[in-house]
Amino acid sequence: MKKSIAKIVALSVVAVALSGCVGSNAVTGYLMKFNLKAVDNRYARGGLNLLLAPVYGLTVAADYLVINSLEFWTGKNPITGTPHIFDSKMDTYIDINDQLDKSLTEAPVGPISNVHMIEKGEMQQIDENTIQMNITYLSGEKATLIGIREGEVVTYFLDGEMISQTSMTELEAYADSRA
Repeated sequence: MKKSIAKIVALSVVAVALSGCVGSNAVTGYLMKFNLKAVDNRYARGGLNLLLAPVYGLTVAADYLVINSLEFWTGKNPITGTPHIFDSKMDTYIDINDQLDKSLTEAPVGPISNVHMIEKGEMQQIDENTIQMNITYLSGEKATLIGIREGEVVTYFLDGEMISQTSMTELEAYADSRA
C-alpha cells in the first residue's frame, strides 16, 4: 500500500513540475551570462560552454523542475520577477480570454515575490478600545488596519474586512516575549 501511495505522490509531483517546464530558464540564463562574461573570444566561450555542459544539465533541470514550475503557477519568475512567457501580451491568432472567467486567464497562485512591502505606517488611537494604522505600501497603494478591543478579545479589520482575532492574554504574552 505504501509503495502505491508513494508512486501516486511521485507521479503527481512530476506532473505538476512538468506543467511548468516552459519558462524563462533564469538559472540557465545566469550560467550563460557567466559564460559570456568569462572571456571575450567566441572560441574560448565555445570551449568553456563544453566544459560547463554538466553544469548546464543541472541548471536546465533546476529550471524545468523547480523555477519554471514556480514561474508558471505564480505568473512571475521567482528569481528575476519577470512575468511568465505565457502571460505575454501579443497579437494572437485565436482570442478566447474575453470569453472565459477571469480566474482562467491568470496564474492560479499569487506571485511569491508579490509581497506588499510597507513604506510607511502611521498609528493613531481613535478611542480607548480602538487603534488605527494607516498603511502606505511601496507600490503607492494604501490600506487601513483597525484593531477593536471588545472585552478580552481584539478584532482586526483590514480595509473594513475582518482578518483576525486575538485575546489580550496572547497579546500580553507576545509583548513579554519581545521585551
